[in-house]
Amino acid sequence: MDRGALQFRKDINGLRAIAVIAVMLFHFNASWLPGGFAGVDVFFVISGFLMTGIVFRGIEQNKFSVLKFYVARANRIIPALAVLCIVLIIFGWFYLTPLDYKALGKHVGSSIAFISNIVYLKESGYFDAASHEKWLLHTWSLSAEWQFYIIYPFMSIKAMRVTVLLGTVTGFVFCVIATYKEPDSAYYLLSSRAWEMMLGGVAYLFPFNWKKESRKKQLEWFGLALIIGSYFLISKENPWPGYLALLPVLGSFFIIQAQRNNSLITSNIISQKIGVWSYSIYLWHWPLVVAIYYFSLNDVFIFLGLALSVFLGCISNKYIEKIKFKNDYSSLSNYLRCKPIYMVLIVGLIGSASVYNNGFPDRFDYIDNIDELANNRDSAETYYRKNLMKSFSNNGESLEDSFLCTLDGNTQTASTAIGCLTHKLGDSGYLVIGDSHGRDFLHVLMLSYPDINFAMLHQSSCVPTNYNHCFNILDDIKKIFINNNNKLKGIVFASLYKADIGVEYFINDMANKIYGDIPIFVVNAGPIIDKSVVYISLKESKVTDYYELGIKNNKAIEVNEKLSKINNVKIFDKYSVFCKEALCFLNDGVEPYIWDSGHLSLLGIEKVSNSISEMNFLNL
Repeated sequence: MDRGALQFRKDINGLRAIAVIAVMLFHFNASWLPGGFAGVDVFFVISGFLMTGIVFRGIEQNKFSVLKFYVARANRIIPALAVLCIVLIIFGWFYLTPLDYKALGKHVGSSIAFISNIVYLKESGYFDAASHEKWLLHTWSLSAEWQFYIIYPFMSIKAMRVTVLLGTVTGFVFCVIATYKEPDSAYYLLSSRAWEMMLGGVAYLFPFNWKKESRKKQLEWFGLALIIGSYFLISKENPWPGYLALLPVLGSFFIIQAQRNNSLITSNIISQKIGVWSYSIYLWHWPLVVAIYYFSLNDVFIFLGLALSVFLGCISNKYIEKIKFKNDYSSLSNYLRCKPIYMVLIVGLIGSASVYNNGFPDRFDYIDNIDELANNRDSAETYYRKNLMKSFSNNGESLEDSFLCTLDGNTQTASTAIGCLTHKLGDSGYLVIGDSHGRDFLHVLMLSYPDINFAMLHQSSCVPTNYNHCFNILDDIKKIFINNNNKLKGIVFASLYKADIGVEYFINDMANKIYGDIPIFVVNAGPIIDKSVVYISLKESKVTDYYELGIKNNKAIEVNEKLSKINNVKIFDKYSVFCKEALCFLNDGVEPYIWDSGHLSLLGIEKVSNSISEMNFLNL
């Protein structure tokens, strides 16, 4: 390979096309290409190859400048991203509710600062339903790449080869372990993705200098088979990235090593055009996916979205990406003239303004007129949560403080959690274990049984089992209470049960009677609607009487079927309180029962409480 200059590689450009097409198809309709998200891993390998070439050649020729490297990356990445952010901010001003506009502002700021992978990690998993309302979710990969760019240049030329090799191997091992111990962190963070980029570096530093075209072709086709196979054989149900990421990553490595610039697959005109536009296509396609979901558009818009993604990618590449910004400056102070720096500042300030002003609620003139849904221009969510806590207060303390022993943020040890629960239960009572939906059911129980003591072990977004260290101190708590049956009258499990594998573990817990002879009660998943009732209310200035749920988007039905097979426990069907099959009644004609996509409002809690009392759920 010529070390003097990195020539344009048609095969790599075509590989970009293979990656971005897969990502688009997966996002617009996951059933078309279940593992299409692996296209991002292909991008990581390509990025590592190209960055290694830039850094290695620069150091080798004594021409490498870290500042120049950073500026070149900023010129390449920031302008198109900044334009996308500005377009979304303008669009959101007219079409997003204050709550969603505030979230957009937060995500704009984190994306342009290249920390969005960290922000999204703290909010939800990549494949969660809530992710479909995050307009810039896809920028997590740009953030991970940028963080890699920051670190990567700090290698001496002598240590580079060894460092990249060792980093690839140890990084892969770490990735596999992290995927099973902390799957969300493994998905988003650079620490478990860097090996993919470093393997691209290995491809540059240790090229296969094969002469025979037939051997190159065989290697290319083998690599292509690994990538395409991963797109069809892997799905979001598999732990990712983990060891399965070897399929697309090694496939990309082999295609790069084949060095076939005349390949029919990667060098044809369509692959070349899509490859050139791939970065901008990637930027624009996800907001179009979110728009289809957010506004509940029909399937025709999926095909329109695909075509529009390519068109906008072409336009963005031609008129934004190809603008020539200056890379090199004569002095350190002159680097302050770098235009992308000011793009970051401007976009970041605009996003911060939206957060600071709570999404600018004054944009909607009619909010003042819907007193049932908003109080002094608070969002409907804030209104419901505030009044919910007020209605279920205990001696002036909110339920958050009085009855929850939360594990959020690793705030509890086994000892402190047991002490907290023991104190709340008093002489005897019922223990509730679950997530925020379980917290809603705690309110139901307190309303239905005002003379009974309740305590709750709470962990956000977790199935009530110790699978994947979600409720990681549950075994210790279980031992204490199984040996103290007089204190514990029963355990109530209530959750959204959103993690499929976790649900299987929970069902096994119940089947194996790991809680001994303590009476067990299970509350199944309630309705999860495609869109926030808050959004419907604020946009239409009224409460929509019915909202039809698409079964394909509502995993509650599937989860509840699994839970219904549990024996020797009493199950409460919260879903049937509001729904018949896929059609759910969401309000009483004035106020909604559900204030976001699934959490109960005060009125919803009262409705469930009536059902609990009628069936005497706790057998009292």
